[in-house]
Amino acid sequence: MDSSEHNAPQRIVKIRRDYNTWVANETLEDYALRFTPHSFRKWSIFRVSNTALGAISFLVLEVIGGALAVNFGFVNAFWAILTISLIIFMTSLPISYYAAKYGLDMDLLTRGAGFGYIGSTISSFVYATFTFILFALEAVIMAYALNMYFGWPIYVWYLISAVIVIPLVTHGVTLISRIQMITQPIWLFLMVLPFIFIFAKEPDAIRGLMNFAGSSGYDSTFNIYMFGTAIAIGMALIPQVGEQVDFLRFMPEKTQKNRFRWHLGVIFAGPGWIFIGMIKMFAGVLLAYLVLNGAKSVEEAVNPTYMYHVAFSYVFSNADVLLAVTVFFVVLSQIKINITNAYAGSLAWSNFFARLTHSHPGRVVWLLFNVLIATMLMLLDVFQALEQILGLYSNIAISWITAVVADLVINKPLGLSPKGVEFRRAYLYDINPVGVGAMAIASLFSVLAFVGVFGLEAQSFSSFIAMFTALICSPLFAWWTKGKYYLARQPYKFHPGKTKEICSICEREYEIDDIAYCPAYQGAICSLCCCLDARCNDACKPHAKLDSQWQAAMTKLLPKSLWGYIQNGVGHYILLMGMTVLLLASIFGLIYLHISLTTTDNAAQILPEIQVGFLKAFAALVLVSGIIVWWLILTSQSRNVAQQESNHQTNLLQREIILHEQTDAELQQARVIAEQANQA
Repeated sequence: MDSSEHNAPQRIVKIRRDYNTWVANETLEDYALRFTPHSFRKWSIFRVSNTALGAISFLVLEVIGGALAVNFGFVNAFWAILTISLIIFMTSLPISYYAAKYGLDMDLLTRGAGFGYIGSTISSFVYATFTFILFALEAVIMAYALNMYFGWPIYVWYLISAVIVIPLVTHGVTLISRIQMITQPIWLFLMVLPFIFIFAKEPDAIRGLMNFAGSSGYDSTFNIYMFGTAIAIGMALIPQVGEQVDFLRFMPEKTQKNRFRWHLGVIFAGPGWIFIGMIKMFAGVLLAYLVLNGAKSVEEAVNPTYMYHVAFSYVFSNADVLLAVTVFFVVLSQIKINITNAYAGSLAWSNFFARLTHSHPGRVVWLLFNVLIATMLMLLDVFQALEQILGLYSNIAISWITAVVADLVINKPLGLSPKGVEFRRAYLYDINPVGVGAMAIASLFSVLAFVGVFGLEAQSFSSFIAMFTALICSPLFAWWTKGKYYLARQPYKFHPGKTKEICSICEREYEIDDIAYCPAYQGAICSLCCCLDARCNDACKPHAKLDSQWQAAMTKLLPKSLWGYIQNGVGHYILLMGMTVLLLASIFGLIYLHISLTTTDNAAQILPEIQVGFLKAFAALVLVSGIIVWWLILTSQSRNVAQQESNHQTNLLQREIILHEQTDAELQQARVIAEQANQA
């Protein structure tokens, strides 16, 4: 099939126009799949910053602080929290700046910062995972508080705590900003109030806290291994910058007049969240100490409802008032954070599925999907084994965030990657090995270290292994590839001076930054229509497709005698089976890890039998998956052959039509000449 057939103009079906027009309605969508245009960034710097900072109310911060103190003692928890805060601030700063400057959410930023169009689906999944894990944890906290006050079954409160957030998030940042604006003063007052009374009534609390040795009583001195393990737990918070960025993209454009306030707003609402987060973690340390001093259990010492029940007991002596205020504060805090979690999750899932399926039912659908997953996690009692779950997850999250940061602060200043951040499908490779490779290698080494493959020292510092591996690998890969995989083709330059262009698909007007030229449709196309189009077959960049990149990589790595197997589907089979086996292994591994961490000592003897059962189920699913994957590949190849034949026949018909038109024109011209000759 020649290039003329491949690039033949497509006829745009009217149904497609209506679908894209519906999806392009930003009343509910909130620019879920596109950059935020300058015309929509209409809120003040203060309002955007306040909305972003509304997310810092989450009580998991106190849980993490309390858990670190209980498990590792005050000294180790203190230095770990300081280190965590410093790392999160340094990694969040460049991400927040670029997001606010270019109006990009975390997914769009990741695309242009070394991951590519399809490569960033990995980070979208990691980010979506963060949102529903955090949503589940926060909703569980809220359910416990409501259960303490009303006494209904806990599962009923799980459902209520999840569902109550949905109507508050459907209308996006417009409604969320109003909620945060109204609730922020109330939350801040209730947050500060008990600690004023604690320090007034317990002046020796800080002195006693500094000698706190944890629940074991043996961890009063600094221990390098405990310090490293504590950091791994707290670093699970590093993707929180994504939720800050989801609001920072609405920051008004920076001008000479607002320059100082703009930078201040970006710093406070972006990386600055960790300053308040650090205070809240230290508050959790103090409250856990006070709960244990009150002869409460370790489980109650890391439960924020009990924590603040003890805290407010210094303010209110009436038991009914004390309980009511505690529950109100917990519910308010959790609603404030979970509207952010649900909103961020809907954006992440929208981006994830839009790229894989070329369809987008709407952000609200993925909002419901995210809440449903979180509800399932709550019903499965995800609150158990919190430290181990967060520690494992943090290694992958650190690898992703650090790879993005390395591209922004190392690769771009050194000229190893383009200066701007390109997010449009039309100009991106599907996979950029710079970010994807750095994240994959960092995740692999850090997870292996976390599970103890490299010894106790490496296990304690798995988070640092993830961070430094990604920081080193990203610029190395960018230098090795010479920045080739950042742009699949040079962006098309529209008429100079034009700031907007009409999309030929949905017929809406968009800013030039959101428009690309499409050779398949022979016209301008917006980034959303481009993202959702499944018929063009990437006509503008066939060499940048995932299968083309895979074939090119295999032909470089394998001897020439094996090239035929790559092109006939064996290479694709190996790729898909590798991904399938990895996915199945991850699922079974996580389930087994959760079972092993939550199993009591009496039931621990059945773990070997469970392991054998899991291995048998895994082997059976791999066998079935192998058959299904091969069937899918053969079906895909048949469809591709049929599509090529259809394109060939269509091209022949179009050519025949053109020839008929030429013949008709020549006939008409000959008739005119004959008539003129007869008249002469």
